[in-house]
Amino acid sequence: MAQMTPIQAQSLPQILQGRDVIAQAKTGSGKTAAFGLGVLHQLNGKRFRVQSLILCPTRELADQVAKELRRLARMSDNTKILALTGGLPFGAQLDSLRHGVHVVVATPGRVLKHLQKGSLKLNELKSLVLDEADRMLDMGFIEEIEEVISYAPKQRQTLLFSATYPTEIEQLSDAVQSNALQVETHSSEVANPIEEQFYEAQPQQERTALLQILAHYRPEHAMVFTNTKLEAKELAKTLLKQGVDALAIHGDLDQIERTDVLVQFANQSCSILVATDVAARGLDIKSLEMVINYGLPQDDATYTHRIGRTGRAGERGVAVTLISGRETLAAEAYQNGVRSFELVSRLPAVEQFSLQAKNRTLVIGGGKKDKVRPGDLLGALTGDAGIDGKAVGKIDLYDRQSYVAVARNQAEKARDRLKRGKIKGRKFTVGLLR
Repeated sequence: MAQMTPIQAQSLPQILQGRDVIAQAKTGSGKTAAFGLGVLHQLNGKRFRVQSLILCPTRELADQVAKELRRLARMSDNTKILALTGGLPFGAQLDSLRHGVHVVVATPGRVLKHLQKGSLKLNELKSLVLDEADRMLDMGFIEEIEEVISYAPKQRQTLLFSATYPTEIEQLSDAVQSNALQVETHSSEVANPIEEQFYEAQPQQERTALLQILAHYRPEHAMVFTNTKLEAKELAKTLLKQGVDALAIHGDLDQIERTDVLVQFANQSCSILVATDVAARGLDIKSLEMVINYGLPQDDATYTHRIGRTGRAGERGVAVTLISGRETLAAEAYQNGVRSFELVSRLPAVEQFSLQAKNRTLVIGGGKKDKVRPGDLLGALTGDAGIDGKAVGKIDLYDRQSYVAVARNQAEKARDRLKRGKIKGRKFTVGLLR
């Protein structure tokens, strides 16, 4: 890390001193490293007991935080970091806990089950982190959070990170922290270069209007936010029928379905991800060039969360909000002299428009527990399968399966040849998503 971000510079020294901190910083500000370095610094590596608990609102965010902590802990000797989330086998998590861990990154519901069953003990806990606390409150986790905290020692460090600072967050801080230092870095952070555009469509014409917007901007990688699960499902189906590579993520998907969707979007096998706010929270999607609000968000904080996913790392981003005529009056509250408001009818009509992702994803029935490594998959594809190495993209390994992005024009060839061949001298099932 060449230079600390504002949130890291202001909060990390205080965290290292053991102070309770409540920090407000926008998405992508480097907050995980800020609390992660503090958490890792105070661990006693020789004590294989849970010394730090990090609560996250979603499975995806918990996995993301655990990965980042493992990266930060690479130079430490044998630091054990475990993600405890729902949707995964309980027994495997029990085995990991029996072997001893230093840091647990978890969703509130799953960690509470382990506490209630006695498979998780917090008697040696030194630090508790509430990551994206505002979203956990929005999702109704307050009672579970309070019960989890009841199992923790009163003498501990508590760190609270939130993108927004509503009254409920202040009340939560008062209840679980002691003399907390408040850190707010929005004013010192460089604003994301985001073009904010509002388009008005006629009622019942929103889907056609969305296609006009996509045809006009032609994003390679964009997220469309809806306000309901049903909208997300139906909108993704509509886009697919119109030749747009789209997938939906929402609360009704099981863990395998969620993983399939997220992997495809992250490895550019899907151009458009249609998502609800709850399902999208915590997703680690880099280089997102565009965000579209399909209808007005429920409030300003949600709007800020959504558009903060584009325009990161100095790259220019586009945030489009599509409103229908009946939302025009409510949309006036968003006028600030910078945001542009236009009629979508001014955009060209859609004619034979399609938006296709550059890759497709192979799914292979072997993973980490089968001793499969990225190099094994790359070798099998570029060796006997005869696939150009430049055509092989991101490789994601899970316990019992692996995903490989392959250029669309070589994906079927890669699947067929891998089916006939071997990986590490063994036969594995090979499929092609969508």
